[in-house]
Amino acid sequence: MLNVAPRVRQYETLPSLQPPGIPAAAPLPVGESEDTRRIIERFGDAVLAAGMHHGQQIVYIKPDQLVPLAEFVKTDPHLRYETLIDVSAVDRSELPVSDHRFHTIYQLRSYSRKQHLMIVCPLEDADEPTAPSLTGVYSGANWPEREVWDLMGVRFAGHPDHRRILMPENWPNHPLQKQVPVGGEEVPFTLTWEDPEFESLGKQILEAKSVPPRLPPGMNLENMVINLGPHHPSTHGVLRLVVELDGETVVNVDADLGYLHSGFEKTGENKRYKDFVYYTDRMDYLSAMSNNLGYCLAVEKLLGVEIPPRAQALRVIMAELQRIASHLFWLSTHVLDVSGTGMSLLMYATRERERILDLFEMACGARLTVGYMRVGGVSRDIPPAFLPHLEEFLKIMPEQIDDYERMLTHGPLWSERLIGIGKITREEALDMGLTGPMLRGSGVDWDLRRDAPYSGYENYDFKVPVLNEGDCYARYLVRMEEMRQSLRIIRQAVDNLPDGPYRAEDRKITPPPRAELDISMEALIHHFKLMTEGFHVPPGMVYHGIESSKGELGFFIYSDGTARPYRLHVRGPSFNNLYAISKMSKGHMLSDVITNIGSIDIVLGEVDR
Repeated sequence: MLNVAPRVRQYETLPSLQPPGIPAAAPLPVGESEDTRRIIERFGDAVLAAGMHHGQQIVYIKPDQLVPLAEFVKTDPHLRYETLIDVSAVDRSELPVSDHRFHTIYQLRSYSRKQHLMIVCPLEDADEPTAPSLTGVYSGANWPEREVWDLMGVRFAGHPDHRRILMPENWPNHPLQKQVPVGGEEVPFTLTWEDPEFESLGKQILEAKSVPPRLPPGMNLENMVINLGPHHPSTHGVLRLVVELDGETVVNVDADLGYLHSGFEKTGENKRYKDFVYYTDRMDYLSAMSNNLGYCLAVEKLLGVEIPPRAQALRVIMAELQRIASHLFWLSTHVLDVSGTGMSLLMYATRERERILDLFEMACGARLTVGYMRVGGVSRDIPPAFLPHLEEFLKIMPEQIDDYERMLTHGPLWSERLIGIGKITREEALDMGLTGPMLRGSGVDWDLRRDAPYSGYENYDFKVPVLNEGDCYARYLVRMEEMRQSLRIIRQAVDNLPDGPYRAEDRKITPPPRAELDISMEALIHHFKLMTEGFHVPPGMVYHGIESSKGELGFFIYSDGTARPYRLHVRGPSFNNLYAISKMSKGHMLSDVITNIGSIDIVLGEVDR
């Protein structure tokens, strides 16, 4: 075992405060839907349980029928679950259950029917858990299954590339298993440097063993094999791509991830629900508001709490401002990578992004890692000066977007570098589980804000830009139009901004106003319990996705009834979309790899998590 800090620190644990019967396993689904009924008719006793849970369709299936089930729901004309959104797993060793330590969890989506299906597969062997791979049904299962193997230790029989994906190949364990400690070093506090606490400060706690690099599967040393990154300005972070070249033509690309792996999920499972909001800022640090929103919505789904209309409108405003800010940063860096107008547009787009960050600072005091959302609403109401400054931004921004397009859209250099490059067909986008502009640029008309609305998006009138070409140029046009539509949504939210509270008034979830603490003992008790213990979430499990700037950002939470998530998994759009880099780049020039990276629009903090 690693010589690190204990997994549970005593000063963070109050075991005596657990209600009777807690922790508890998530309850089985109840009731039925048309889809679950059809699956039961087809698979009979192989279905261990099926029904509804928190409004979600859930099916428990035996491992030997997992692949046939996936093939059935994908090809059956009445179901048509054409894409796999996510794969995760739960280690139930610390729950009061005696069977099936590991469950693998699959999120499937039917775009044509606007339906979502969660499949749970209990695995038999607790020591060497093995599940059948779904890569033969959905190619997009490749990287998520590798992640589950790497972090949870579940093998996938039949997987074509069973390597670790985030941790080094010589890592001694699978970090998300419950017996593995959180890790890290306690921060010592002392008044003298002679204190023994400082003996190990700054020292390597793991053996710094160097492992010779291996040639990625499918590559041939008869061709030239080079490293692109991890220290390259156009990989947008510490991303290493192993590129096989025949002259200047790309034969194969293999992504080496994990340089920024920070253990977000493990950390989230050891923090109270209310405290993890601030950690989400640090994943996709260009979309902090969206990260906050996605996590809070998942927790609120488990709690069943109703969010006040004003809080919902403020969330929409902030999320759409964040979408514009993220797209502006994507545009400025993408242009800098591939086009001669780069430095000029970098300054122009950054100028408008600064206006948005100024608005964020007015609302919450921070510009990048904002921590503005809260479970139950937002942290505070907007100040009086916010709306006038927002009105000014809404007035000037459409013309600025027009200026960007005049610089780029019909420019010969820009067109030559993007048109026909990184092409992905509609069928390939669905099969790989791509989302966001990567999906809409390939002709799939889907946007979670419209098709699975949250935070009141069903009340807003906006268009979803969709293009069929599937190349880098199409994705550029989609994102440019998305900025215009975000302005349209913000305009409606401002014009119809309701009065009222900015967070739920359930005192077991949100703290009482400061003024109440001086006059109400009950308010003081609620405040004390929230600050010391947090709020307890009923046992259950949910998946909730939002339409962030880069695609679907999803959170899977398994609650055991305590004040901390038993299992927290993040489905990051950058991670899943980056899987397409090899398909996009094969047959193109080396310089086109840079164009493809920019077109995917990745942030390595979210890829590596």
